Amino acid sequence: MAILPLALYTAAQVRELDRCTIEEFGISGATLMERAGTATLEQLRKHWPQAQRLVVICGIGNNGGDGYVLARLARKAEMYVAVYQVGDADKLSADARAARQALLDSGIKILPFRPQALHSADVVADAIFGTGLSREVAGPWADAIHAINASGHPVLSLDIPSGLHADTGSILGAAVKAQVTATFVGLKQGLFTHLGPDYCGEIAFDSLRIPPEVYKRVTPSAYRIILEERIAKLPPRARAGHKGDYGHVLIIGGEQGMPGAARMAGEAAYRVGAGLVSLATRGQHASLLNMARPELMCYGVESPEDLKPLLERATVVVVGPGLGQGAWGQMMLNEALNTVHPLVVDADALNLLAKQPRQHNHWIITPHPGEASRLLARNIEEIQANRFVAVRDLHQRYGGVAVLKGNGTLICPGDLPLGLCTAGNPGMASGGMGDVLSGTIAGLLAQGLTLSEAAHLGVTIHAMAGDRAAREGGERGLLAGDLMFYLRRLANLQIS
Repeated sequence: MAILPLALYTAAQVRELDRCTIEEFGISGATLMERAGTATLEQLRKHWPQAQRLVVICGIGNNGGDGYVLARLARKAEMYVAVYQVGDADKLSADARAARQALLDSGIKILPFRPQALHSADVVADAIFGTGLSREVAGPWADAIHAINASGHPVLSLDIPSGLHADTGSILGAAVKAQVTATFVGLKQGLFTHLGPDYCGEIAFDSLRIPPEVYKRVTPSAYRIILEERIAKLPPRARAGHKGDYGHVLIIGGEQGMPGAARMAGEAAYRVGAGLVSLATRGQHASLLNMARPELMCYGVESPEDLKPLLERATVVVVGPGLGQGAWGQMMLNEALNTVHPLVVDADALNLLAKQPRQHNHWIITPHPGEASRLLARNIEEIQANRFVAVRDLHQRYGGVAVLKGNGTLICPGDLPLGLCTAGNPGMASGGMGDVLSGTIAGLLAQGLTLSEAAHLGVTIHAMAGDRAAREGGERGLLAGDLMFYLRRLANLQIS
C-alpha cells in the first residue's frame, strides 16, 4: 500500500481507469482482482497481526470477487477463514465468478450469510458493495450491514465501506463502519467529506500497479490539499521588508453584542502575516476591541461615509464577522461591495447576500452548510447530500471562489478541479471558528496570494491549527482563540 495520493475521483472516473487498464493496457480484470486481494491481506496483517480468524462477507459484484481472493489468500497464509454470501451468486460477473470458483476449489465453503457467523471472528472483511452502489440498501444487504456494525469486531472494508456513496460521502440507508478501508486504483472523493471519514476509519491505498499512463487519461475531480505544497505560494520575506509590503486588511463587522467576531478575524489576519489590520465596527466597541490586542486599529463606523476612507486605505476587505442582518449591517455590506479590493464574505454578510444575490469575480465566499442552504435556496440535507455539486453551484451563482465548510471542506476556484481539506476536527464546531478562517484567508490575500491560493492555504492552515490545538487539550471545549498560536507556527511551516 502506498502513501495516499492527492488526486480524487468519482466512481465513474475510477471505472474509466479500470476500463483503460483492462482494454488498452491488457491487464485483465482477474489480475486486478488478485492484486486487490493481496493488498487487502497486507493491510489485515499490518493492522491486526495477531488475528487468526477471518470472516469475509461477499456481495455479488466485483467487490465480492475481491473478497473471495482475500479469503483464499488468507487461508493460504494459514488463517482460519469463513466466507458468507449475501445475494444471488448466479449474478456474479465472469471475473468474480472465477474468483469464487478458485476459492471453492481451495476447499473453503461459501455459506449464506447469517448474523451468528460473526461471533467467532477476530476481524470481519466487508466485501458486500463497491463503488457502483447508488440505491438505498435494504433487505438482506441492510441486515448484513447492521449485523457487522453490531458485532463489535474490527472491520476491514474492501475499496469502500458498503453502503457509503462513493461520490458524495452520504449513507445509502445503511453503511458499514470500518476501522480500516483498503481502497484501490483511485481515491474516491466520497471517502473524504460529509460522513465518509466517520465510516472509513483509516484509509490505505494501492494503485494495483496500474501504469502511470492510465492516470493521464482522466482528470481528477478534486485534489486533497497539502500544506507544504500550498505554502510555497507564500513568498519569503525580504530583509528590507516593512509592514506596507504585507497588506492592510480591513474587517467590517461587530454589530451590537457581537464585537468579538471582528476582533478574532483581525487577530487571525495578523497571525498569518498581514502587515496592518483595521476593524470597522460599531462606535461603542471601537475603544474596547484593541485593549487586549493593541496592534488592531479600531474605528467606530456608523454610516457609509465613515467607512469610505477606511476602504480606500485597505488592500483586502473582510465583511461579515458579527455584522448582523439589520440596517447597519446592510449599509456596511452595500458600501463594501463597491470596493475594488479583494473581498472575503462570511457569516451575516452571506445571509444578507442570499436575500439579494449578485455575482462578483473578486471575492471568496465561505459559507457553512446552513448559509449555503440559504444562498442556494435548498435545504441543508440537499447541500450535504452532494457537497461537491453544492460548492460548484455556489461558484456558478456567485462567482469568485467558493468555500463550503464542514467535514472535508471543499474549495471551488472555477473550472479547475476542487480542493478538499482533510484536516480539522469536531472540536472546531464552536462559535468564532468561521471568523478566524475569514481573517486567516484575508491575511494571506494581503500578502499577495491569489483568491484561489489564499482560499486553499487559509482553509488548510486553519484546519491544521484546530488539530494542533485539539491535540494539546482535546476537542471538547476547543475555542476559536485557541488557534491563534498555531496559525503563526503553521504560516511559518512549523508543522510539528
